[in-house]
Amino acid sequence: MRAGSALSLAGLTCLALGWTAPAFAACEGYVPEPRQQNASRDIVGQDLDTIQAQGFMTFAAYENFPPWSFAEGDQPAGVDIEIARLIADTLGVEARFTLVAAGETVEADLRNWIWQGPPTGGTVNNVMLHVPYDVNFACRVDQVVFTGQYARESVAIAYNTSDYPDDPPVPAYFRYDTVGVENDTIADFYLAGIGNGMLVPKMQHYPTVALAMDAMAQGEVMAVMGPRAQLQAGLTDAGAIHQPPLPGLAVGTWTIGLAIHTRYRYLGYAVDDAIRAALDDGRIAAIFAAHGLTYDAPQR
Repeated sequence: MRAGSALSLAGLTCLALGWTAPAFAACEGYVPEPRQQNASRDIVGQDLDTIQAQGFMTFAAYENFPPWSFAEGDQPAGVDIEIARLIADTLGVEARFTLVAAGETVEADLRNWIWQGPPTGGTVNNVMLHVPYDVNFACRVDQVVFTGQYARESVAIAYNTSDYPDDPPVPAYFRYDTVGVENDTIADFYLAGIGNGMLVPKMQHYPTVALAMDAMAQGEVMAVMGPRAQLQAGLTDAGAIHQPPLPGLAVGTWTIGLAIHTRYRYLGYAVDDAIRAALDDGRIAAIFAAHGLTYDAPQR
């Protein structure tokens, strides 16, 4: 699931297509990598006391990723940005943002923006937003604490109602009807794998879901498959969204949370407490509603 478009992390893609690991106890038999030495040249990030003393905390968010995070003029905006500000307000500090390009995998993004730093330019952040949670992935990437789970996302299909006035489309329709997908995402791999590639001739590929939705609005494709929130963000009055059964897709819904350097557990606890309070009093649900998005709370 490329987190920046929410679906191209290789590990989550494998899970979604049914290539699952055995369901053993969490992290059973996992051998962690050697820890970094606690020497000054290896220490990156900041603890909670330092953040509160300086009066601000930093968040890495994906660029060009509506409705989650994007630039609106010269300011960051989106659901994830508002959730980050909620966290910062709870801790009594200012939220500052780094909008970053999505890497090849979420693991690479976490290395660059949470626990090591990018190869050139930039620095680590206190928190990374919009990180998909999977227990096997969390066991493998033990340099990071995965916390603050705040929503669930799922695969859906957007379609032009004029093309489908009676019945919404299901994947089998795309043997004959055009469908847009973002490159190298779960939707892309899923549709391409049906019937030994029988749907591929009707699949149109785009750099982002937003561009695929623009193409649907212009009549270039009849439908778009991808993460529901991104579909909703690009939907016009001429379109609709539904979530049909998707045979063979083992993980059509996943949890979204936050990532923090494993060294700063107290920061993680404070961030998680802020998220839990906002879930309980409805502030996070209200953020989704204000953006016109369906909200699915994480399982707790």
